[in-house]
Amino acid sequence: MMFGQNRQQLRQMYFDTWQKKLANQPLSDLESMIAQVISEHPEYHKIFSSEASLEQEYFVENGQTNPFLHMGLHISLHEQISTDRPAGISSLYQQLQAKFNNAHDTEHQMMEALTESLWLAQRNNQAPSESAYLASLKKLL
Repeated sequence: MMFGQNRQQLRQMYFDTWQKKLANQPLSDLESMIAQVISEHPEYHKIFSSEASLEQEYFVENGQTNPFLHMGLHISLHEQISTDRPAGISSLYQQLQAKFNNAHDTEHQMMEALTESLWLAQRNNQAPSESAYLASLKKLL
């Protein structure tokens, strides 16, 4: 699992995975997932051209999106959907994909609900509410 690591280790994992993909080296299941997410975001490919990019700070108040956070949310969704945790999310994903007609767009819609759920949990100093998260996803239908 990659989510217990520090920021630098996580960013390095993305960088190393992308370099392996470009070199056609074998990838682990997790690396394959990371490489897929990076592939779907050509606007971020330039940050993987130099390890110096791994040090960059991103400030939402300056209108910047943190590409590592964005891709991490995609990976979190992939894990949730593949394990159906919270229970019912795989079915919701299928329904939303039928509505939005594009897996990537569906994930972006779902990521807004995930981000809100995580933000509320952090603000309230509690674990994220799976039921509230699922409810917000159902509203997208």
